[in-house]
Amino acid sequence: MRVSSIILAITCTTPTVSAFTMPTSTRAFSTRSSLSMNIEAVETKEIRVGVIGCGRIGVVHLGAITKAPNVSAVIVSNPTVSKAEAAAKQYGVPKFTGDAMEVIESPDVDAVWICSPSQYHAEQIKACAANGKHVFCEKPIATDLAETVEAINACNEAGVKLMTGLQRRFDPNFRRVKEAIDDKEVGETIMIKLCSRDPSPPPFEYVKGGGGIFADMAVHDLDMSRFLAGADPIDILAVGSCHIDKSIEVLDGSEKFDTASCIVRYPGGVQAMVDVCRQSSYGYDQRAEVLGNNGMIATDNVYPNTAKIY
Repeated sequence: MRVSSIILAITCTTPTVSAFTMPTSTRAFSTRSSLSMNIEAVETKEIRVGVIGCGRIGVVHLGAITKAPNVSAVIVSNPTVSKAEAAAKQYGVPKFTGDAMEVIESPDVDAVWICSPSQYHAEQIKACAANGKHVFCEKPIATDLAETVEAINACNEAGVKLMTGLQRRFDPNFRRVKEAIDDKEVGETIMIKLCSRDPSPPPFEYVKGGGGIFADMAVHDLDMSRFLAGADPIDILAVGSCHIDKSIEVLDGSEKFDTASCIVRYPGGVQAMVDVCRQSSYGYDQRAEVLGNNGMIATDNVYPNTAKIY
């Protein structure tokens, strides 16, 4: 089975995790404007996929799966069965169900895509491991550290692959920044800045039980800071507040924040600063900047034109 040929990205914060490795070549992506996937010329077997969750992100993944080589979706599930039925019809999936365990236990499934709400991820990952199924899981793996470690360990012990969707490592803009760092185009890294803002806040039901803004939103930027720094953090200072949707202020922990900032210290004194917000009046805003002792490299959002209003 060649699962690695259809999987796009992975990051793990636990040193013992060895489910996937990334290519180490610093020239894998240069200045090309679009991302390409290289399929190794090896014997492959079609990978049969089951998808749990047919909400917004589940449908996005179904669309990608149907376009990928040597992979097909064979069953989908959603608690609201009508959504599973609609997704199955749209993408030509032969089976649908309202029970996630039917996907996990299906003998026709080689790998499971977990696109359910965050609070269900850990248990579903462990169930996949117990049934010998490889796993792609939308971020986060779990809503707390203990469950995250349990889920990762379950996959390691079962000998199945576990991946989480942190796709920005493969975005051409962010890859170009990483290349500039690795090739010392801006010298030694001094400071990393990352910004992530969504066009509108998610509904209350999504935020409740989702693990909070750091686990379900800033995770992309924290992962990118680690990717660009090329090391694990030493210290992290994080603060949050609520400015957009006051209804979430009744929630626990960082679930009551819709705005947050992080300062991260890496080995060698490298600093990273992250700011995230669940609403941006001007649309998605995802940028990166790296200051080195010989220069700076920065990405901007992709716009239909370059006119700016200040």
